Amino acid sequence: MELRQLAYFEAVARCGGFTRAAEDLLVAQPAISAQVRRLESELGVALLARTTRRVALTEAGELFLTRARRVLAELAAARAEAEQVAHVVRGSVAVGATGVLGGFDLPGTLAVFARGHPGVSLSLRTGLVDALVDDLAAGALDLVLGPIHPDPPSGIVATPLAEDRLVLVTPPGRTGGDLVGFAGEPFVCLPADSGLRHVLDGLAARLGVELPVRFEASTPSGVRELVGAGLGVALLAASAVDGAGAPVEVHEVVPATAHPPFGLLHRESLSPAAAALAERIITAGR
Repeated sequence: MELRQLAYFEAVARCGGFTRAAEDLLVAQPAISAQVRRLESELGVALLARTTRRVALTEAGELFLTRARRVLAELAAARAEAEQVAHVVRGSVAVGATGVLGGFDLPGTLAVFARGHPGVSLSLRTGLVDALVDDLAAGALDLVLGPIHPDPPSGIVATPLAEDRLVLVTPPGRTGGDLVGFAGEPFVCLPADSGLRHVLDGLAARLGVELPVRFEASTPSGVRELVGAGLGVALLAASAVDGAGAPVEVHEVVPATAHPPFGLLHRESLSPAAAALAERIITAGR
């Protein structure tokens, strides 16, 4: 039994005759008739009742048609999946990520994608979100994962994946999260061009107090380590507090301060490889 026999038989049943089936498949009618007769011979049962005017399904033909269509549908689905993979078997995707990922498992997601798309070359670079988004807009990166700030640059698509919130992180033994009560104390923060530093400076101005940054770290984990060593206090995304290192205490910030949601950013036009990875990230993030 051959797949083309199933396809020819299904077309005859669907079109109501050999002539219309031949026109639909762009195959000579004698070829279709011969293959259907051969199918019936192999099965040992008549699938079609032929008259001079019409072709009708026998009882066996009706039962066989249901299963034949199921086989053909599975074959069509398999072909579609193969074609989709074929579009991304070659290429490269450059990913940028910040230290705040809202608990998203980026290494695991990249590993799953790499196993399924061995012909795609992946690269990852970390940094602050503003610099990464600049590189994204310039074409140096294909995807960026990190906090989504309001009003992304023109041509950049932002897809939120998880909410986050700001908390005050202190060495053990401290109480309260009212920032006014921490005025003048040393703060630990990300570099001056980071979104977190802008938030801290904005809160200081709004409250009319000094929240001086005495210690600077390039990553949220570095900020946490410095706080754990007792060198100061810090504002951090709640998702960035958990991790190895000395114990710290976490307090709700007063006044309550929003943190941008974590998500995926990319240009409006994506290569097939980048689009496939973006789809994988969005599915994993939700």
